[in-house]
Amino acid sequence: MRKLRYHLVDVFTDRQFGGNPLAVVTNGRGVETATMQAIAKELNLSETTFVLPPVDASNDYRVRIFTPGQELPMAGHPTVGTTFVLAREHMIARGADGAETTIKLEEGVGTIPVRIEWREGAAHFIEMQQPLPTFGARVEDLQAVAEMLSIEPEEIAGTNLPPEVVSCGVPFLYVPVKSLRAVQDIKFRVDVWESRLKDVVPPEVFVFTREVEFAGSTVHSRMFAPGMGIWEDPATGGASGPLGCYLVRHGVVECDGEVEIVSEQGIEMGRPSFIKIRIARAGDEITDVRVGGECRFMGEGYLEVEA
Repeated sequence: MRKLRYHLVDVFTDRQFGGNPLAVVTNGRGVETATMQAIAKELNLSETTFVLPPVDASNDYRVRIFTPGQELPMAGHPTVGTTFVLAREHMIARGADGAETTIKLEEGVGTIPVRIEWREGAAHFIEMQQPLPTFGARVEDLQAVAEMLSIEPEEIAGTNLPPEVVSCGVPFLYVPVKSLRAVQDIKFRVDVWESRLKDVVPPEVFVFTREVEFAGSTVHSRMFAPGMGIWEDPATGGASGPLGCYLVRHGVVECDGEVEIVSEQGIEMGRPSFIKIRIARAGDEITDVRVGGECRFMGEGYLEVEA
């Protein structure tokens, strides 16, 4: 048997038991893909990551990311949380107080630069750069989308914004909703997606409203991903970059060169999360997408697996 050490960290939160939990296996060398997937299913968190030596020596590490149901080419809270663990375990050089460090992680979509702000010898704020967005299908059948979410169609139509697929590495369907109450009352229906929307949009659905619960937030968000084995996610960094791109593209937030957006998520799950999004734009083109936040260490343990 082989012992695999893992670390538990809450990502996109300034408090314990908030944000999105993540398990990080810091030495994934020699672990088979099937075993990685089985471990992710065993731990049953939104994601589990495995750290490996880089393929390109100019990068720092390779990171593989698994939900309980599949491997992902890129994800936000696993990238931020893995970087936090690498810093905590002295697997990257620590910076001086107030300094910044940038590392490069290899993921399925390519190399992801990650910026670390240091405070009192620890990683305080971590921000990843995401691939530039691609905008996909828009859904005209608001009745079907509303039924999938168990809300009234007017809650979507009243925003004058389209349900639209956007990706910065992983595609999500973005659904604007008028009221906070409607977002809070959502009951996601997989049967409606399968019967009416399966051939049009992915099963990863990100819902947002401009009505928020916390001062300083820009939008209130929820994300449902049954196709990934995640019924609801408390903090979705991989969806937050495209969210910022959607908000800028449709003029929901003004962007005169660069804008910072805060998405509050996980409130309905009792895991408040705050994700900072930075979008840069030149003319009509989005030129930079960054997502960041804080983390809290929760503990560590070992798994024994067959070598």
